[in-house]
Amino acid sequence: MNDDFERLRGPVPGPRTAALLARLRSSESHNVTFLSDEFPVFWESASGATVTDVDGNRYIDLTAAFGVANVGHANPRVVAAIAEQAALMTHGMGDVHPTAVKAQLLERLPQILPAGLTKTFLATTGSEAVEAAFKTAMLATGKPAFASYRNSYHGLSLGALSVIGIEKFRAPFRGAVVETGLLLEYPRAERDDPAAALAAARAALSARNDIAAIVIEPMQGRAGEVVPPYGYLSGLRALCDELGIVLIFDEIFTGFGRTGAWFCANHENVSPDIICIGKAMGGGFPISAAVARAEIMDAWPVSAGEALHTSTYLGNPMGCAAALATIDELARFALPERAAALGVELGARLETLRRRGSVLDVRGRGLMWGIELTDARVAARVVTQALARGVIVLQAGPEGNALSITPPLVIAPSQLHRALDIVEELL
Repeated sequence: MNDDFERLRGPVPGPRTAALLARLRSSESHNVTFLSDEFPVFWESASGATVTDVDGNRYIDLTAAFGVANVGHANPRVVAAIAEQAALMTHGMGDVHPTAVKAQLLERLPQILPAGLTKTFLATTGSEAVEAAFKTAMLATGKPAFASYRNSYHGLSLGALSVIGIEKFRAPFRGAVVETGLLLEYPRAERDDPAAALAAARAALSARNDIAAIVIEPMQGRAGEVVPPYGYLSGLRALCDELGIVLIFDEIFTGFGRTGAWFCANHENVSPDIICIGKAMGGGFPISAAVARAEIMDAWPVSAGEALHTSTYLGNPMGCAAALATIDELARFALPERAAALGVELGARLETLRRRGSVLDVRGRGLMWGIELTDARVAARVVTQALARGVIVLQAGPEGNALSITPPLVIAPSQLHRALDIVEELL
């Protein structure tokens, strides 16, 4: 853990970034990367909570690269684990001839996950984990439909699009997306009573007899770090038990210490039937998983030599080694506890922003906070100007009118407050 501040050697973006922008414009699908004269910069290296671009400018990272770098960018022990594994074997045959490191990871996950989650389906991306969870729930219940929440985000594959709560992602592909799902209102801690929210969910779910599972982010991320009222998650657990519905927690963003606990479910001591994890799981190496209670996962038939759902890179040995090292680092530095402590400090600091005319709300827990602003244009301006001042921060919210504060869990307090000084000045 270091406490490097920003250091700008020239204009942002610099000349090498400008040259790369021109090359990217001609070679990448123009829907992927937003390109302008002010944004983005091209990264060259990253360490801890600092990022250096190709022009030598150094930034404080308030994003953890979409919540991936919980143990810090280029964590030395994670890097060493990947390198050591790569020297032995970069790829195995995950569902035919498994590797020893895969077995080690599958045994380790139940030790850190909410109680009862013991059987795992490994994948590579978050949306793959969500797809595996959906198929598992269908097999376990014999039902075809799913319930989810407005403004939720569960990935952009076609199956995930059927439950996404942000319409702009689904609209262009509506003809291929299953439309049998149920979309519920996500309750907000600052305004909603958990009992009333649960009553509304009960009424909507009871009116259907085809719901296999309900999938929920125990704290919404892409929606702008929305926290549900305390008691809602535990009440939802009881409701799913009563109605025979599989409860899926999407902890792809909130997991591995992000919210001040190993998993967000721990805040209410709730165990879902299936949990989806990813992002920070591999410390920067792509790996994800759907982990379920045994009686739910055992709805899959025993393999007779041809898996019904698999992928080429299932249980990639480098990914498994990275995940094991990441878990070790989270424990070694007590990073969930550190995120909880820093979160108290961060929350108190952000509360003072409510006096700003452009700030409508601040909310979050641990090192996952959102600043809701009056307008998406204000958020876009702050993001661009912060970059020019040496701070990387992202827009969030369905309308883009929020700032997302999700730094690496190893960020030094001095770095965090220095970055917030700049963001506050720009607000």
